[in-house]
Amino acid sequence: MKENLVITPTYNEIENIELIIRAVMNLDTPFDMLIVDDGSPDGTGAKVKELMQEFDGRLFLEERTEKNGLGTAYIHGFKWAMERDYQYVYEMDADFSHNPNDLPKLYKACKEEGNDMAVGSRYKSGVNVVNWPMGRVLMSYFASKYVQFITGLPINDTTAGFKCYTNRVLKTLLNNDKIHFVGYAFQIEMKFKTWKYGYKIQEVPIIFTDRTRGESKMSTKIFKEAFFGVIFLKIRSYFRKFHRYEN
Repeated sequence: MKENLVITPTYNEIENIELIIRAVMNLDTPFDMLIVDDGSPDGTGAKVKELMQEFDGRLFLEERTEKNGLGTAYIHGFKWAMERDYQYVYEMDADFSHNPNDLPKLYKACKEEGNDMAVGSRYKSGVNVVNWPMGRVLMSYFASKYVQFITGLPINDTTAGFKCYTNRVLKTLLNNDKIHFVGYAFQIEMKFKTWKYGYKIQEVPIIFTDRTRGESKMSTKIFKEAFFGVIFLKIRSYFRKFHRYEN
């Protein structure tokens, strides 16, 4: 049994990858790290392989041949983690928009406080976003309110991508469900289904800082998927029962 695994999908993150890996590896609480790289042409994967020699047994790399979306990268990582029986599995971006120093807070919320999912929340205590233009802040904030209104999900930051899952939550989601979305809506779907299965979710306030190196992967297509995706999730939930996975 292993304890903590941080999963970080990458595509062209050569400017950030070594810095983010070292930041995680230097935390007082020990975290292993899995990089899921979608064939970055900028050498991201090669840099991870180089660092694996330094962090042997703690840093891992899964390479995919093409860019297939955030959701599929995380599902790939979740399956990898479950095969190795990690107890707490984390989603974290490579660009420092999620501060690695907040990982122990998510760990504490699950390990010590008994929650099944911990969400690093930008909107738990006000609006805690740095370096975003006001238009994007408003769009993100009201997107979360829209998701709450449609789904009833009792979370302030429904689109957050910085999370900790317990082993039992991931086993339930992977064994009982097909995850339908690959972009922005993936984050909503994972929280919605965790909630519908009756698991305990805790929001942990964080400060989200927009990337300063590299390019954003956000697109109009991703927002469109999220807008219509939440309606699909809500309607589909009326026609199924949610039973937790038992070993």
